[in-house]
Amino acid sequence: MRRASKRALFVQSSKLFGMAAYSLSLVLCIILKAATFGPVPRIVWEQEEIPLTRFNVEGVFNYSSLLLSENEDILYVGAREVIFAVKSTNIAEKTREAYWKVTDEKSEGCARKGKSKQTECFNFIRVLQPLSEDTLYVCGTYAFQPTCDHLDLNSFQLLGKHEDGKGRCPFDPAHSYTSVMVDGELYSATSNNFLGSEPIIFRHSQQSQLRTEYAVPWLNEPNFVFADVIRAPQNNPDGDDDKIYFFFTEVSVEFDFLSKLLIPRVARVCKGDQGGQRTLQKKWTSFLKAKLICHSPENNFFFNVINDVFILKSPDLKEPVIYGVFTSHLNNVGLSAVCTYNVSAVENVFATGKYMQSATVEQSHTKWVRYNGEVPKPRPGACINNEVRALNYTGSLNLPDKTLQFVKDHPLIEDSVYPIGQKPKLMIRNVAFTQIVVDRVTALDGVTYDVMFLSTDQGKLHKAVNHDSEMRIIEEIVLFPNMEPVQTLVLTTKQRKRYIYAGSSTGVVQSPVAFCDQFTSCVECIMTRDPYCAWNSLQSSCVNIVDEKSSGRPLIQALNGDISRCPDSVAQGTEKTMVYTLKPGSMVELNCIHKSELASLVWTFNNKELSDNNPRYRLLHKGILLFNVSEVDTGTYQCLFQENVMGNMISWLIISYIVELERIPPPLLSTTRWSLTEGNLAPTQVYTEVTHRTTTRMPSTTPFKTSAAPIKNVTSKLLTTLSTATLTELIDALQEFGVEKTSFLKSTSDCSLFIFPIIILLVLFLLLLTYNCYKGFLPGPCLKFRSAMFSGKKVPPSFADCEQGVNEILVKNPNLHTEPTTAPRDTDDVTKPDYGNGNLHHKEDLEKVDMIEKDKPFDVKCELKYADSDGD
Repeated sequence: MRRASKRALFVQSSKLFGMAAYSLSLVLCIILKAATFGPVPRIVWEQEEIPLTRFNVEGVFNYSSLLLSENEDILYVGAREVIFAVKSTNIAEKTREAYWKVTDEKSEGCARKGKSKQTECFNFIRVLQPLSEDTLYVCGTYAFQPTCDHLDLNSFQLLGKHEDGKGRCPFDPAHSYTSVMVDGELYSATSNNFLGSEPIIFRHSQQSQLRTEYAVPWLNEPNFVFADVIRAPQNNPDGDDDKIYFFFTEVSVEFDFLSKLLIPRVARVCKGDQGGQRTLQKKWTSFLKAKLICHSPENNFFFNVINDVFILKSPDLKEPVIYGVFTSHLNNVGLSAVCTYNVSAVENVFATGKYMQSATVEQSHTKWVRYNGEVPKPRPGACINNEVRALNYTGSLNLPDKTLQFVKDHPLIEDSVYPIGQKPKLMIRNVAFTQIVVDRVTALDGVTYDVMFLSTDQGKLHKAVNHDSEMRIIEEIVLFPNMEPVQTLVLTTKQRKRYIYAGSSTGVVQSPVAFCDQFTSCVECIMTRDPYCAWNSLQSSCVNIVDEKSSGRPLIQALNGDISRCPDSVAQGTEKTMVYTLKPGSMVELNCIHKSELASLVWTFNNKELSDNNPRYRLLHKGILLFNVSEVDTGTYQCLFQENVMGNMISWLIISYIVELERIPPPLLSTTRWSLTEGNLAPTQVYTEVTHRTTTRMPSTTPFKTSAAPIKNVTSKLLTTLSTATLTELIDALQEFGVEKTSFLKSTSDCSLFIFPIIILLVLFLLLLTYNCYKGFLPGPCLKFRSAMFSGKKVPPSFADCEQGVNEILVKNPNLHTEPTTAPRDTDDVTKPDYGNGNLHHKEDLEKVDMIEKDKPFDVKCELKYADSDGD
C-alpha cells in the first residue's frame, strides 16, 4: 500500500512538474514569437479624413447599451440615467429622450454601503431589449439596487413599474452581464447579489423563472460576454427545440494550479425547459457547458479568454457560424485571435460528449476527471425532442430524478469545441480586440465574403476579410481619438446603406462599412481589394456595390489586385504631372502621397531608379528630399507604387515631377547719349542687352539720373560762338565720357555704393585712433602699444625743461615757496623727517602738487631734488 501510494504520489508530482514545464515553455514560446506574425492594416483612416457621425450629450456618460430598430430607422442608446432615440441614418439627429435618475434617498443609501456617489451611485442602463412593437424592456443598476421598467415608445416615457431587477441586471456597473429577449422572455447572465459572488443565468417570464445552481461546478467566477438564440430549423425531423447560448470565461475546475487558470466556455439551455418536478425545481434541467478551443498549432499559441461573440445567421448559410474574439492571459504581449465555430460542432459536443465528475484521488492537481460510468436515459441535459418523446417524456417536468440528479452533478462536458479549420481565422499582435460584428457581401465575381469588423481597446475599428485563404485587414478606422475602449458594436443589415455603430464611455460613433469614395483613381479603388468597392467607369468614381448594384452601371472589381482592366492602367499610372521651377542651391521635397501601409515607393530620375546611398537626396517614407539643387538635378522624377498582391508585384505610376532651374532674363545696360534738340544739348537713355551665362539672379539696380541743367547753361553760351563742327566734336567728347561713366555705374551693384563710404569712414576712424593713442589720451593698453612702437626714439627731456616746469609750479602755487638758505637745519632730533630746505609742507599743498604732476604731459618726466640748508 505504501509503495502504491508513493508511486501514485510520484506520478502526480511528475504530471504536475510536466504541466508546469509545459506552461513555462508555452509562455516563453509566445514571448519569443509574438513579434513575428499578424497582418498589418493596409490603410489607416484618421477621424478627420473620413465622414464619421458622432452623438453625445454634455454631462452624460457610459453609452454602453445600443439597440437598433431597422424597421423604424431608429437607434436606441442606453447611457447613464437616460435613454435616447436617434436616427439610424444620422445619429447626430436626436428624436427622443427619457431620463431615469436615481432618487436622493437611493443615492444616500448607496453611499452608506461604501460606494462612490460621484462614479457608482447612478442608474446605469444595462438592459435594453424589445418587448413588443411599442414597448422596450429596460433595466438599470439604480444605485446598486437593480430595477427594471417598461418604456412606451409612443410617448417615450417610463411606465413606472419599478420591477426588481435581480438576476436581470448587475448591481455593480463594473460587473459583466449579457441578455437577449426571446419571444417576450428575457434570458440574462449576471451576478445576483451586491458583492457579485453569486453568478446566475436567469430566465424571466410570466409563466416560469429558471436559474442556475449556486455551485462551483455550474459557474465558477464567470465573466459573461454574449448571449443569443439559435432557432431550430422549421419542420426538422428531430423535432428539436430552440436553444439559447451563453459565452463566458470562468476559472477552471479541471485543474488546480497556484494561480487561477481561465477557460473560455459555451453554455446552452433549452427554450422549452420548465425545470424539474422534485429535483432542480425552478432550475435549469438542460444546462450544459463545454470548453472552447482557440489554438494555433503552427505557433503553439493558446487563447484562453473570450471577449466577445457574434453569431452570423444568413439564409444562404447551411447553419449559423459563431465568431469569437479571444486574447491570452498567459502572457503580456498583446495577442488577439478570431476563431470560428459551426453550431453543429457545439451541438455534437453536447449531444455525444463525455461528462466529467469530481476526482476522488487525494492530493491530486486534477479536480475533475472523465466519467466512465453508465449514463442514464434520457440523456442528461438534452432538450425535449422526438427521441425523448419516444420514451414518453413530453417535458422537463416529468423527467426522471436519476437524469436530473446526474445533470445537477455533471454539468461539464469533457469534450471540447474546436474551431473551423482547427486554427484561428485571424491572429494579430499588439492589439486587444473588444467587440466583433460580421457582415456578408457578395462581390461582383459572385463569391460571398464574410467581412469582420473588430473594435479595439484603443478606440479603433479593423475591417478584415478572408480571400483565397489569405486573411487581410483592409483598413483601420480611428473612431475615438482619445483611445478609449469600444464597449459595444452594432451593425445594420437590412438597410440599403450599411453602417457600424460603436458605443463608448463618452459617446456613439456612426461609420459606413466602406470608404470607397475616398479613392480617386481606378488603380487605387481596385488595389483596396475591398468586397464593397468597385470602379464606375462612366462616373470615374469608386462606389459601394451595395448602393450601385441595382443601377445597372458597368463596374470594375478585382479582389486579386488585377488592375489591367482599369482605363489608366495603359499608361501604367496617373497622368498627374507637376513642374517645379527652383533657384540654384535651393532644397525641395517632392511628395508622393499614398495610403497603403503595405506598399513601397520606387523613385526614378530620368528613367533611372534612385538608390538610398546618394548624398544629393534622401528617400523618405512618402517622398524624396533634394538638397542643393543644381543643373545636374534637373529632369523628370517619377514616383512608382509597388505592392505585393498574392505573390505578384504590382507597380504603377502615382505622380511625375519636372524639376528645372529658374531662367533669369539678361539685364539691360543704360547709356547716355547727347544730342542737339531745338538748339539745346539734351541726354538720351539707350539700353543695351547684355547676355550672362550664369544662372544666378543678378540684383536689380536703379539707373543714375544725370542732370542736364549745367550743360544747358554752358551750351547756351557756346552755341553762338562755336561752329557746327566744333559742337559735333564736343558732343563726341561728352559722349565718350558719358559712356565710360555710365558703364562703370551700371556695372556696379547696389552693395558697392555703400562699400566706399564705409571704407572711408573706417580709415578716418583708424587715423583718429592712432592720433589719440600717440597723444596719450587713451588708457593703459594704448600706452603699452605706443611705448612698444616708439621705444628708444624719444629724446629724454633736458634739465632746463625740468627747471622750467618747476618754475611754473612755483609761480602757480604761492603756498609752495623756499626759505632763506641761512636758516640752520635742526639736527638734534634725528627721528624727524628731513624736508627740503627745512620747510614742512602741508597736506593740502602736497595733494595739489600731486594733481599738478598728474596733469603734466606724460612724455616729460623729471624728478626735482631740493638742496638742504647745509649744502647737501
